[in-house]
Amino acid sequence: MNIENMEAFVYVIHYGSFNKAADALFLSQPSVTARIQTLERELDCKLFDRIGKHVQLTEEGKRFLPYAQQLLQTFQKGKQHVQQKKKLPDELRIGCTVSVANYMLPLLLPRMKRKYPHIHFKLQTGTTDDLVNRVLNKEIDIGFVRNVNHPNLKSVKLIEDPIRLHVYEGHPFIGDENLTIGAIGREPLVFFECGALDWLRVHRIFESLDQPPLLEIQTDNSETAKKLVLQKVGICFLPGMCTRTEVAEGKLYPIEFPETAGISMQTHIIALQGEHDEFLRTLSEFGRELLNKP
Repeated sequence: MNIENMEAFVYVIHYGSFNKAADALFLSQPSVTARIQTLERELDCKLFDRIGKHVQLTEEGKRFLPYAQQLLQTFQKGKQHVQQKKKLPDELRIGCTVSVANYMLPLLLPRMKRKYPHIHFKLQTGTTDDLVNRVLNKEIDIGFVRNVNHPNLKSVKLIEDPIRLHVYEGHPFIGDENLTIGAIGREPLVFFECGALDWLRVHRIFESLDQPPLLEIQTDNSETAKKLVLQKVGICFLPGMCTRTEVAEGKLYPIEFPETAGISMQTHIIALQGEHDEFLRTLSEFGRELLNKP
């Protein structure tokens, strides 16, 4: 069985179409179709049903998928293991979101530098989509991103950071055990949003209100949002990582209420399958020790 046919099968599923899979594999659409047809002949079954311009897995395709993914990942890991250098690189290129650069890497990198004193660390920031593409194109070695799923990437969860409403010192919400969504909606809000799925859940908290919440300022920068709250411009939903210092000093107060339970911002570490496994393990270990502390 040709590994390239297996790769085409997994890519079509991941991208949802033959054309997009062809673009990702740098092939023509007929070439991808031919590979799928060859695989179907080898398996003696139909793997996809076409519905207009879309494709859908058949029952046989669904049963075969986990085996195809496992075989492809095993091949990629074996290939990388054979080709990888025995010594560690002189430079590790790390890509991360702005939040990770501000709050996580200052905790992680000193320990990484102590463990790998001869490695030069080069940092870049970007969005999750941008960083995923940079890892796939080998422009960076490791990316700190939101949760992603790609057949050529290994992803390890580093931290799950709860998103809570934060208010400034002296705010009347502090100690209010009967706080309602309506009361929050009437307060001036600074809204920080980084594009992750869980921020949509924060928006939905206010869907039951007759009037939209009082959004004073919207920003995609957590530091800006936090400083606006400290200046008492408004209150804000923020991840715990970025407010640790201010909460410990009594300058900001996280407010708990049932509607935000379970809403969090996840950060994962990604690298190409079979590459930089030691660094992924080390960062994950340091993350558990340093970042998940209260």
